[in-house]
Amino acid sequence: MASRETIREPAKDIPVFRRCNVLVVGGGPAGSAAAVSAAKLGADTILVERYGHLGGMSTGGFVNYIVPMTDWTGRQVIAGFANEIFDRLPKSAVVGPPDELWGSRDPELVRYWGDRHNAKHGIITWSPTVDPEMLKIVSNDMILERGVKLLLHSWAVAPIQEGKDIKGVIFESKSGRQAILADVVVDATGDGDIFHMAGAPWDSDIQDDDIHHTINVAFHMGGVDMEKFYAFRGDQPEEFRSMMAKMKAAGIAADATPHALPRNDTALFMGPRLKGYSAIDVEDLTQVEVQSRKDMLQVLEFYKDNAPGFDGAWLMVSAPQMGTRHSRRLTGMKTVTREMWTSGTLHEDEIAISPPPNTRNPNVSIPLGCLIPPSLNNILAAGRNLSCDPTTHTFLRLVPQCWTMGQAAGVAAAVAVNSGVPVRDVDMKQVKGELVKQGVVLHGEAGGPKSPNQPLE
Repeated sequence: MASRETIREPAKDIPVFRRCNVLVVGGGPAGSAAAVSAAKLGADTILVERYGHLGGMSTGGFVNYIVPMTDWTGRQVIAGFANEIFDRLPKSAVVGPPDELWGSRDPELVRYWGDRHNAKHGIITWSPTVDPEMLKIVSNDMILERGVKLLLHSWAVAPIQEGKDIKGVIFESKSGRQAILADVVVDATGDGDIFHMAGAPWDSDIQDDDIHHTINVAFHMGGVDMEKFYAFRGDQPEEFRSMMAKMKAAGIAADATPHALPRNDTALFMGPRLKGYSAIDVEDLTQVEVQSRKDMLQVLEFYKDNAPGFDGAWLMVSAPQMGTRHSRRLTGMKTVTREMWTSGTLHEDEIAISPPPNTRNPNVSIPLGCLIPPSLNNILAAGRNLSCDPTTHTFLRLVPQCWTMGQAAGVAAAVAVNSGVPVRDVDMKQVKGELVKQGVVLHGEAGGPKSPNQPLE
């Protein structure tokens, strides 16, 4: 238990590092998209990131497998910033099917691409796996080319506020404690650190039977032959099931399975995932780091001894960022609920579309209101800290959804600044128009579906 003893910190003047129009806190998928999109509209933008790289979970967290950006008809509904990334990545850094296969149900193709995590429910999807190092480089290029002021190795530690008005943040780095003043702040911390410290309400209840609240450190194995492993899994199903049973008997979780990477001689492991830990408790985070590394060695030895293609495997690298999936969710002006997307609710303030988690449901309309705290001014949330119920969070927390919500937050922030109005009062027609110009797919807009229940034309 933490000590209840306290000390008094003396007040002091904090130097202002810089003023800007839009300040984005957090350079993960949502934050990178927000910064680029705001800068495209001419906003003077600063991006503050605590690590030495951009991309967040998609790079430092080794979430290298990007979940589907196509719906179950094979039509792409998450585009915009996501497309710009994949247009820039070299082909050697991406594993994924060509667009003419999206939506295919051909059994042989589904089997092949399913092994490479590009098929689900018997349908080929656009859900590529990426090289995290190349994604870091591409992310830097996109940020800097747009004139965004980038601050790495900088941790935002407190909001600057006057009552309900957010004026910027205080951050710390090797250069000391400094302040950034901004017209609009985008909280893309993933954990809602800024809106939480500013006093906005939030929720933390979970979907217990889903992985969305689990936590662990992912890792790469080198010296493997993934094609050999896939052949074993596909051609010798009984032997593969026997191996998995043996793994379970050894006390290794079933989610400790290899994922393809762009190189055949490397494999990604995103488990074993750990339950019962908090992503906002420093003691829990410490325990997860320690336990995850114990688990890595156990998984390595088991695969070396039992899995074809892994006899020469070695522990190549562990993720520099812990794989956190859930902590705080904003209680926003709107809350996206399961009932909304199962019934095909179309929000008037829609800023993004997500594929549904299964083939039974229509595409999901995401509103701007789920990114805006009702009790604070000049701040947006972006990414997995959106306002939604636990079931909805199981899929809206994922990387492509964070890209598209971050893009919307950046556009909304820039439109608010350019129009001289609070974010909650932005002209949605203008916001939607700018998003469409940036390649975002929206219901009822050019190139988009008419409603969640209708396919793209």
